Amino acid sequence: EGLFNENKKKPLPKFPWRVGIITSGTGAAVRDIINIIQRRNPKVSVLVYPVKVQGEGAAEEISTAIHHLNKINNLDVLIVGRGGGSIEDLWAFNEEIVARAISESNIPVVSAVGHEIDFTIADFVADLRAPTPTGAAELAAPRKDQMLQELEAIKQAMLQRVRQRVEREAQTLDQLALRLSHALP
Repeated sequence: EGLFNENKKKPLPKFPWRVGIITSGTGAAVRDIINIIQRRNPKVSVLVYPVKVQGEGAAEEISTAIHHLNKINNLDVLIVGRGGGSIEDLWAFNEEIVARAISESNIPVVSAVGHEIDFTIADFVADLRAPTPTGAAELAAPRKDQMLQELEAIKQAMLQRVRQRVEREAQTLDQLALRLSHALP
């Protein structure tokens, strides 16, 4: 069905302002994600949708959360995941219902399940896989100081182009004025 196809992957926005987090509301992962996002860029808003991340009913809750946050439709990125654990602890992220919900999401999804060595089906379906929940926060929220540097560079480049254009137009006007002064008696 192409759920893993690279050409179906949505790029993350360059400047996300609202990040949805789907994970346990009480685990260390959610605290780490929020802390890193706020440290990197305090202007980014975070919406946490707490779900069960293991055990019976977890896959359904994760799927429902993805669908619900897509209906809100004002989020730029979703982080879906949990901290590490055994393969049994991570199993909800291998369920078809979660894979389909991620695939159907209109909002780019960053999978943040477990640790670097852990892989789940959610990782392969997501638009981007982070090695850890902390890594997902870093991918989802660019640093404010880097954004300001990029904007300053863009501003300087635009000013340079405007100056060059003004100089060219001034030269054209000078040439026209010179021609006009020679043409008049």
